[in-house]
Amino acid sequence: MIVLKLSRKNFEEILKITIQSIKEGKVIICPTDTVYGLICDATNKKAVGKLFKIKKRPKEKPIPIFVKDIRTAKNLAYINKSQEKFLKKVWPGEMTTVFKRKNELPKILFGKAKTIGFRIPKYKLVNELLKELDYPLAETSANISGGPAPTEIKEVLEQFKSQKYQPDLVIDAGNLLKSKPSIVLDLTIWPPKILRL
Repeated sequence: MIVLKLSRKNFEEILKITIQSIKEGKVIICPTDTVYGLICDATNKKAVGKLFKIKKRPKEKPIPIFVKDIRTAKNLAYINKSQEKFLKKVWPGEMTTVFKRKNELPKILFGKAKTIGFRIPKYKLVNELLKELDYPLAETSANISGGPAPTEIKEVLEQFKSQKYQPDLVIDAGNLLKSKPSIVLDLTIWPPKILRL
């Protein structure tokens, strides 16, 4: 588990290292606009499998996705015009939306779910990654399943240091502002249903 300290001075260098790591199928701990997250290439079945092992996440529990824009979201899910209008109001930001999915990504991401949850975050490092890589990223909070979603780097490192399966790389941006994981809104039904506040 390599830990790299992120600063304004080394932003471009860290970005390059992170891009290369994701291309190699590695699982990264990365700061986001909410909490620290575990991320990897959502199109890479092996990387996603590793993410499940690191998090000790039950296989039937779907993994949300980061996308770079609404067009990418529309390639992955069935989104109508009024839903798209809604997304333009809440993205980028702390809102994960759930739609009926198309079969474009590995099934391992979804368990038995016929839906997909995704969002565009509002965090420079992640937005740059999405832009440069040009494919979606699997993302979930950087904690062992059932544990608290961490905003402090110390909590992040504590949770994983003695585990059998560990993230390959940790981007240390210090302590994030106290926050909760994103709101999850089910848009497969109308009116939409809040799944997580």
